[in-house]
Amino acid sequence: MNRPNAAPSAGLNASAHEDTFARDHLPAPALWPELRFDLPELAYPERLNCVAELLDRAVAAGEGGRTAVRFAGGSWSYAHLLEQVDRIAHVLRGPMGLKTGNRVLLRGANNPMMAAAVLAVLKAGLVAVPTMPLLRARELGAIMAKAAVNAVLCADGLRAELEAAPGLPASVVWFNADADADADADAASLEALMARQPARFDACDTAADDICLISFTSGTTGVPKGTMHFHRDVLAICDCFPRSVLRSQRGDTFIGTPPLAFTFGLGGLLLFPLRVGAATVLLEKLTPETLLQAIAQYRATVCFTAPTFYRQMAPLAAGYDLSSLAKSVSAGEALPLATREAWQQATGLRMIDGIGATEMLHIFISAADDDIRPGATGKPVPGYQACILDRDGNPVGPGVTGRLAVKGPTGCRYLADERQRDYVHQGWNLTGDAYEMDADGYFFYRSRTDDMIISAGYNIAGPEVEDALLRHPAVAECGVVGKPDQERGQIVQAHVVLKPGHEASPQLAAELQEFVKGQIAPYKYPRAIEFLPALPRTETGKLQRFKLRAM
Repeated sequence: MNRPNAAPSAGLNASAHEDTFARDHLPAPALWPELRFDLPELAYPERLNCVAELLDRAVAAGEGGRTAVRFAGGSWSYAHLLEQVDRIAHVLRGPMGLKTGNRVLLRGANNPMMAAAVLAVLKAGLVAVPTMPLLRARELGAIMAKAAVNAVLCADGLRAELEAAPGLPASVVWFNADADADADADAASLEALMARQPARFDACDTAADDICLISFTSGTTGVPKGTMHFHRDVLAICDCFPRSVLRSQRGDTFIGTPPLAFTFGLGGLLLFPLRVGAATVLLEKLTPETLLQAIAQYRATVCFTAPTFYRQMAPLAAGYDLSSLAKSVSAGEALPLATREAWQQATGLRMIDGIGATEMLHIFISAADDDIRPGATGKPVPGYQACILDRDGNPVGPGVTGRLAVKGPTGCRYLADERQRDYVHQGWNLTGDAYEMDADGYFFYRSRTDDMIISAGYNIAGPEVEDALLRHPAVAECGVVGKPDQERGQIVQAHVVLKPGHEASPQLAAELQEFVKGQIAPYKYPRAIEFLPALPRTETGKLQRFKLRAM
């Protein structure tokens, strides 16, 4: 196994990439986090193509007839998915003329063609740059410039913003075109190009540490960063959380809402099921109601979505047959205890909470079943280590709130970004979260490190106030931040979205303040309350607190 802090020119395996842009723009070796491969299943060979392991191996083992992907129009077997992936790989390396190491921007909703396109890019020895469907032209232009994108595979329905983006490369191919598309456009579609390609493609002989994925952060700070991941990283996340905590099995059917362009969705709705030979359900534009309906229709066993969806699904759950559902995973933002309790009361299921990061690729702290402790995210997933650091970077013991620090088989490697120095400290990845650890090694979320409100000398975590507010019957959603105040330094300010049938008023604001005082320590109550029609969120559902602070 390579030493993680060796210089890329000397310590990394011989790359298969003709285009060395991605490797050339890795952080300086001294700025890498410490990488650990403590589990036997993490001892990967030096030559590794993750898609060959995830897909080709299953078909070669006689599993080609098993269902891999289900969707509104039908299903694809493992063998059919492999054929589509291989045909797309031929298009990329043939008609599109791409060479190994080139970056391919991918743009599409959760559907089989988007899944096949992502896998094809990796299998062909290229670098995937997935993007959220709701990104605008300016944002897409910034990503294409940062990653020096060479080509684009884009769903036809997302054409407008992409075509308006600055710096669009010459090589752009559309897929999932409408049935009434004109003949010339149809002939140039990805599907038409695929039809003229061979049905088998030999996976590129990539190094385990060749970069295969550049994932951009979802922008909770307003300035996205490109995070670079290796072929072995893709397998590592499959061999940690889903193996040790989720305990996913061959007979599972995965379902959920996070986009495949978001690492939470890429893992939970594509990579994890493939790793164990399970099935995934890929559906577009889900609502709480349609997700519940789909769980019942497809007899899903594992659900991945954000706390917001679980909170909205809980009061509706009784109207659907959820008897197939065995596990529900929450990540993407802090899980309020009130949401966890409401979901368990509605379904009987104990929520599997988890914290991950785009920089780490997926979940690294979690707990399931009897290991769940109310209010705690969980313990480090086997394969990872975690501790709490104080402001000076020193580890602290139980009962102290500080900076969460993590290390394991994956870690932060920003694409040409000075913020690498902020994220990695003495080999640890600093996730930007304030946590507290108890004497038993459980980790309790307190806030983002820049979300801690200090008011009159008291440290107040916004999510704790949010959890209290969410217990009031009038509150649908809320976001709590610190507001500058001359007397107290900061005061707690709550931005509240009301449920239908409730009207904003000074009387209701006062009622909410008194309610919070009855739930948690009175000094934590929101001294200012603003009623909003909706909260600002990223496409992945994360609350954008920086926008609340700017209001």
